[in-house]
Amino acid sequence: MSTNISVIINIILMSAIIFGIAFLKKKRVSFTVRVLLSMALGIVFGAVLQLYHGASSEVVKQSNTWFSIVGTGYVRLLRMIVIPLIFISITSAIINQNSKNLGKMATQIIAILLITTAISALVGASTANMFKLNAEGLEIGEKEQKAVENTEIRFEDFKSRPIQDQIVEIIPTNPFYSMTGQGSSSTLSVVVFAAFIGIAAIGIRKSKPESAQSFAKFINMLHDVVMRMVTMILRLTPYGVLALMTKMVSTSNFNEILKLINFVIASYVALAIVFIIHLLIIAMFKLNPITYVIKAATPLMFAFTSRSSAGTLPLNVDAQVEKLGVSQGHANLAASLGTSIGQNGCAGVYPAMLAVMIAPMVGINPLAPAFLIKLIIVTALSSFGIAGVGGGATFAALTVLSAMGLPVGLAGLLIAIEPLIDMARTMVNVSDSMVAGIVSSKLMGELNTDVYNSKIQY
Repeated sequence: MSTNISVIINIILMSAIIFGIAFLKKKRVSFTVRVLLSMALGIVFGAVLQLYHGASSEVVKQSNTWFSIVGTGYVRLLRMIVIPLIFISITSAIINQNSKNLGKMATQIIAILLITTAISALVGASTANMFKLNAEGLEIGEKEQKAVENTEIRFEDFKSRPIQDQIVEIIPTNPFYSMTGQGSSSTLSVVVFAAFIGIAAIGIRKSKPESAQSFAKFINMLHDVVMRMVTMILRLTPYGVLALMTKMVSTSNFNEILKLINFVIASYVALAIVFIIHLLIIAMFKLNPITYVIKAATPLMFAFTSRSSAGTLPLNVDAQVEKLGVSQGHANLAASLGTSIGQNGCAGVYPAMLAVMIAPMVGINPLAPAFLIKLIIVTALSSFGIAGVGGGATFAALTVLSAMGLPVGLAGLLIAIEPLIDMARTMVNVSDSMVAGIVSSKLMGELNTDVYNSKIQY
């Protein structure tokens, strides 16, 4: 069978699955069920494509270029709405709330993100020790070597700038440039700019009440429009999840995964423990963790398939406000800051596991209390320090390993299994930002427990 015919057949099959999911919507099957079903169908369809054609075959490559119209297109729509959502939501939340609580709110959210990252580092280190992970015997290939060289070059550029400069860069010199989504600190820069505008609008309420009222009405109007756009995009979630999962499974190199299967298993165990800790934190504040899992399922599943914390932000905010009863201000600030600060999976578990793996190679006992304490502190602080420069889990690992005085080459060795591990890491990252929003809202008495405990509406 020719390549073109095989690709056409695959496109027809994908189209049939999409129409089937659309039919389920007409039958009023719940949104969450459709998302989970789409993920399962994507896994099955992707596995069939790989088994029949091969992961690197031209048929799979060409088929995925067509599938990406749905998958990548959906992710691009989400990213399109991220900056407008952050700006409008935070501005309107400040205008419609008491500005005196803003500093307290931000402090609490950042503290929760950093504390949970420190806990995640401890979990990652402990799991790596439990599984007796060791970097000895791992060989580096040409692809991995190039990856290490590229990340080390970027890391040297990062180290050349003092921490003071990295923090200052979060303050935008050109907010409109940040609003284009360009620059490594664009998300945090938009948060800062939106906060300033909101506070300024509150500041003129007494001196120029008509201007303040008109501006508030304008922002609230924009907020309604943006949220309607979010709703329109979120309706496409099942189809986006289907295409993304199909591509991931059909192109994964399972031979490389098998070589590092022990690390993959250990990573998932550590990430599962961190997620359970999130549930325990929710239970500590007298909230039902099962309710959280059910209502947070959609953003968590999308984070798992898309591997994008920023792309998941609209779903994150929507779930917090509409399903979990978090106030608009807490939800937007927690979700926005969570895309860059204190990511439990990428900046907590992962760097700590690599540090424990490498330590024996340089004669350090990874079980030594002094080593573990230093590792936890460095990991937590580094998760905040790299907030304005981006780079993901690999960059976070390079930062932690360098600060611990350990060789950084291992970060490139694991590039083959990055997609598989990154799915769970991203899901844990998003969960942490949602937990931060819930807990901070509860602490300040702004959590609507009636909404949180209500039966989920589809």
